[in-house]
Amino acid sequence: MKHRRLGNSGLSVSEISYGNWITHGDQIEADAATACVHAALDAGITTFDTADVYAQTRAESVLGAALAGVRRESYELFTKVFWPTGPGENDKGLGRKHIIESAHNSLRRLGTDHIDLYQAHRYDPTVPLEETLRAFDDLVRAGKVLYVGVSEWTAAQIADAVRIAGELGLDRIISNQPQYSMLYRTIEAEVVPTSRELGISQIVWSPIAQGVLTGKYLPGSPPPAGSRATGGTGAGFIARFMTDEVLTAVQDLRPIAADAGLTMAQLAVAWVLQNDNVASAIVGATRPEQVKDNVGASGVVLEPALLARIDKALASVATTEPEGA
Repeated sequence: MKHRRLGNSGLSVSEISYGNWITHGDQIEADAATACVHAALDAGITTFDTADVYAQTRAESVLGAALAGVRRESYELFTKVFWPTGPGENDKGLGRKHIIESAHNSLRRLGTDHIDLYQAHRYDPTVPLEETLRAFDDLVRAGKVLYVGVSEWTAAQIADAVRIAGELGLDRIISNQPQYSMLYRTIEAEVVPTSRELGISQIVWSPIAQGVLTGKYLPGSPPPAGSRATGGTGAGFIARFMTDEVLTAVQDLRPIAADAGLTMAQLAVAWVLQNDNVASAIVGATRPEQVKDNVGASGVVLEPALLARIDKALASVATTEPEGA
């Protein structure tokens, strides 16, 4: 397993991270979740990503239990704050009260005394950015959080956060966590150039496009029973890719993967890692063998000619415009 530095910080992360959105506390039982986490550790993954809102807070508890007994210094633990975790008006957003209280609750559920990377799960236009950044800075100064990042922020929002942190002498963000895959390239136009200039890395989610890039979904055929496209939390996210046009184009990747000596999933994960602004690709799993397959993408170098073949195969279906454009 290769590692990369996260932004301009001193924190190294594994190229492949293990994430438990949808799976832990929801799609799979605790024993299966623990088996997947241990498979990730055995494969050299050291970076684990979750969020307070996943599975109505259960995902953090499941991940914390799965990592119990593992030497704390040997892995990097990431979580997030923003979405509602309770019924109250202050149980959401990026105000000081919610950030501080959510951090304490996450620490309790994860069974740890510090979070390696605490991320703003979305941008909150209702709260002054100075308040959000100062609350994060206070957690860093207290030793409860080591680094701070964001998720799904625009280039302008990222730039504002870095500017304000510099003006006020606050701890600055080192990462952004966007959706990114061969099929969903919206960060390339603005977010990546801005982040690269400011010393911020991407930790990308859904590099396999919710499983679509494995090729298991076939045009003109119903999705396999029990797959993400059949329902549950992930069904809404995968819907944009479940068209015959997209699924047909994805099948054209099969000979490309074969020529590279990779599985379809490995090709998809390796593709996002060719972007030098990507520090890590988050993968999820319901079975340990899926973890073992995905880690085969670490360290893979895709030649320019092969990358060009991928672009040609997906030219008509890949989303490239920035969000809101």
